[in-house]
Amino acid sequence: MALDFPQASFMADDELQMLADSARRFFERAAPPERVEAWREAGQVERAFWKEAGDAGFLGVSVPTEYGGQGGDFRHDVVLVDEVQRAGLDGFALSLHNVIVVPYIQLHGTEEQKHRWLPGLSNGDLVSAIAMSEPGAGSDLQSIRTTAIRDGDDYVINGSKTFISNGQLAELIVVVAKTDPAEGAKGISLLVVEADKVTGFRRGRKLDKIGLDAQDTSELFFDDVRIPADNLLGGIEGRGFAQLMAELPRERMIIALGSQNSMERAIEVTIEYTRERKAFGQPLISFQNTQFKLAEMKAKARVGRSFINECVDKAVRGELDGTTSAMAKMWASETEWEVVDACLQLHGGYGYINDYPIARIFRNARVSRIYGGSTEIMKLLVARSL
Repeated sequence: MALDFPQASFMADDELQMLADSARRFFERAAPPERVEAWREAGQVERAFWKEAGDAGFLGVSVPTEYGGQGGDFRHDVVLVDEVQRAGLDGFALSLHNVIVVPYIQLHGTEEQKHRWLPGLSNGDLVSAIAMSEPGAGSDLQSIRTTAIRDGDDYVINGSKTFISNGQLAELIVVVAKTDPAEGAKGISLLVVEADKVTGFRRGRKLDKIGLDAQDTSELFFDDVRIPADNLLGGIEGRGFAQLMAELPRERMIIALGSQNSMERAIEVTIEYTRERKAFGQPLISFQNTQFKLAEMKAKARVGRSFINECVDKAVRGELDGTTSAMAKMWASETEWEVVDACLQLHGGYGYINDYPIARIFRNARVSRIYGGSTEIMKLLVARSL
């Protein structure tokens, strides 16, 4: 049962509807339930699927055609992120690849870097990751300890990263490091490590998480890893923090969109469950308590959808600011958790059983309040605007 929530205004575009339909058919054919379950058991999506998605035209969808992409824009990315979630592909980190990592190359790379990396990122030859978080520095990017020191025509990278999505698969990794450790934020740069072309790079543990079973999340280690100086993103040291701040609003917007989709899905499966499940000889949905709970959740989700659509429209126009994106992530992720928890409660004991969709939705939802900047960090960002 689909909820009757309004779409973002740009979805009236026939081309975008065609993209959504095409993606839906592709995921139904290429990612049947048994294949997805195998990914969950393995703890990562198989590498071949990334190439299949690239060949189908679903990677680098907003990359200009001159760099090997599909020539779309943020609207196309949003459509694909929606369809990935609707298909239940919670381990396929398309949003990370398309909406977070690729734009760093596209918007901040030199012309040579764009021509070198964007075609492979668009056709599935390269899977991407971004290495920000460290064991001792999560949301506090200024406290990172990983260094990249210039040595002749190279940079030598030393340090470790953790909680890195696509850590086991990625061939192209954007690394946040200090090229001048004495300069704090002004000494941060972004450097691109081509994992298959360097020595001293190691992939650590695939971390055992409570949710997102098919998305590999890993530790990464850099021990005297030499990369060409040409791999400094943008070609000028010290721009990394500004580059990160420029792109984080879009990352947070995508997380907020994911939280919105998640709560809507939770309500849908709960309505279906309460119609079928009986207690004391009556469907659960016939009880006033169930009706009141579902009504409250639907109202929250409806309010959230309007706000998220407004934010997406702003992002399409290039008007989404950091404060608004922080509010969106904070509100959507916290409300998602409230709604999903209430939905699981209406399932009773069956909500605790992994055979039921609500159990997986519940486990997957918990990280939304943490990654991309925790709720507490979002509150600080919003408070600065007061």
